[in-house]
Amino acid sequence: MKNLFSNIRGDAFGGITAGIVALPLALAFGVSSGLGPEAGLYGAIFISFFAALFGGTSTQISGPTAPMTAVSMVIIAGIIAANDGSVEKALPAILTVFILAGIMQIGLGFLGLGKYIRYIPYPVVSGFMTAIGLIILLTQILPSIGYYPKEDIAFVETFKPQAEEVILENILKEEAGEGILVLENFKETIERAGKIKPEQILNESQTMAEKVGKSTLGALKILPRALKNINWLEFILALSTIIIVFGFKRITKKIPSTLVALVVVSGVAYGFNLGYRPISEIPSGIPMPKWEIFSSFELGSITPYIFTALTLALLGAIDSLLTSVVADNMTKTKHKPNKELIGQGIGNTIGAVFGGIPGAGATIRTVVNINAGGKTRLSGMIAGIMLLVIMLVFSTVASKIPAAVLAGILITVGIGVMDYKGLKAIPSLPKDIKLGPLKLSSEVLIMLVVLGLSTFWDLIYAVGIGLVIASLMFMKKIGDLTAKRSDVKSLNEEAWSDEGDFPKNLKEEVFIKHIKGPLFFGSTSDFQALTQQIPATAKTVVLRLGRMQYMDQSGLYAMEDMLQDLKKNGVDVLFVGLLKQPKYMMERIDIIPDFIPEKHIFKDFESCLQWIKKNVEDKF
Repeated sequence: MKNLFSNIRGDAFGGITAGIVALPLALAFGVSSGLGPEAGLYGAIFISFFAALFGGTSTQISGPTAPMTAVSMVIIAGIIAANDGSVEKALPAILTVFILAGIMQIGLGFLGLGKYIRYIPYPVVSGFMTAIGLIILLTQILPSIGYYPKEDIAFVETFKPQAEEVILENILKEEAGEGILVLENFKETIERAGKIKPEQILNESQTMAEKVGKSTLGALKILPRALKNINWLEFILALSTIIIVFGFKRITKKIPSTLVALVVVSGVAYGFNLGYRPISEIPSGIPMPKWEIFSSFELGSITPYIFTALTLALLGAIDSLLTSVVADNMTKTKHKPNKELIGQGIGNTIGAVFGGIPGAGATIRTVVNINAGGKTRLSGMIAGIMLLVIMLVFSTVASKIPAAVLAGILITVGIGVMDYKGLKAIPSLPKDIKLGPLKLSSEVLIMLVVLGLSTFWDLIYAVGIGLVIASLMFMKKIGDLTAKRSDVKSLNEEAWSDEGDFPKNLKEEVFIKHIKGPLFFGSTSDFQALTQQIPATAKTVVLRLGRMQYMDQSGLYAMEDMLQDLKKNGVDVLFVGLLKQPKYMMERIDIIPDFIPEKHIFKDFESCLQWIKKNVEDKF
């Protein structure tokens, strides 16, 4: 804290500039999430301030980001659908999930897991980020052309049969909760069903239609219908926004192009009274805590979302720490990863209490802050205060912003967030795996799996599956590499220097095998073939283990199987140079002394040779 005010002028300018840049994005992410523009603003205000105050990256500017909003959007849509399409009913559960994610981030920081985030494979991150871009693009096409599924009466009508089923199922669930047996009180069920109003069916149908429009597959299915009902004014507003965002960057980067697009297009639309669709009204006044979260808290309603909250927490951690690395490279400083996670968790927790959507460290806003002179955490705090001032003073004006303008801004975010570096590298990566007739790179496979599953199925499970595939492929590569070096399969091997005096008359009775390298899952198949390598004349096998530093559980059981086979065939096995870790493993399952007694374990080959000369007879 002693350096907090060491760069007041630079931090003030950096924070104000970053806050202005964050404004259009905060509004857009709030609208995209389904909770409204104020949710994006509240998230940006509180996360920016508290993540900077308690975090471990001095120049980081935090707030809602594209990845966090994409995942939040899925969570919000699912919870709203489970609450009869009512945002008001669903809000306590939604915010509780966000609070839980923030608390988990704090826990990750206290557990010291921040330093392990960097081990997430690049193909998983690449596929995920590109999927985030595609999700934003696909879900913003409909609002950018002025099509809203819940307002298309003909489309909504197609959901009425499903809506009636859902409402009836809810009635049956209510009766089950009240202890009413349906078979015995069928009259009551019919009576309740008869009281269903057309407005209820319409409301449920609209919720279903809206949910379809918020999914990537649903948006693609609806697109042909939407193009027939295009609102040309909304389309022109969105297209103008996109052109200005990309075009103004070519003129200058000193003024944020998203802010220019927001002001210019919104100003023209409002000034000429074009009859556009505005965003929902932004509340004026100081944000107030949503105390109903705690009054209506039910553990059972949150339990299904614990894994989802953890994924949100991990995603926020990755997103933030990647931005911290960028900040380090620009400022030649070193961030504190665990402290940063604690700061992000505190910011997300407080932001959720006030009704904000979750966020993370934002790369563009952080870069803007640094370039504008920000050097300490004061800049991030000022950015949050700047957004609060804008909301308090200009909330009425901001409520007039066209929805199509924010859709256009989000489309540019979707285009920008995709990992083009990873996509460009696809042709040049080595094709190291074969799937039927197809050869491709394992990194490309992981990226495409994560990309496809994230875009069209589930973001959360896609990352998990990607990590599993990446881990398996890594283990296979390391296994193959180590197996090559471990040399457990060579039969015709050179004698070691201390074996020069081995009696020639005993070479047919004694088989010497050198194990060079760890015995683990990657080399067990070759080791298991060892019994076939042993000549039929050999009744004593010497295993030289001085270079076998490590043995895992797979190697342990492979050793046990081999020794069991040799024992059945009446072959004595001698260990030479057995190291501490493999010996400990073999003692745990009684390979020593059941198969290999202590008298058959020798420190060096010389003592083993003395035993051989005394106990092995020349039979050939």
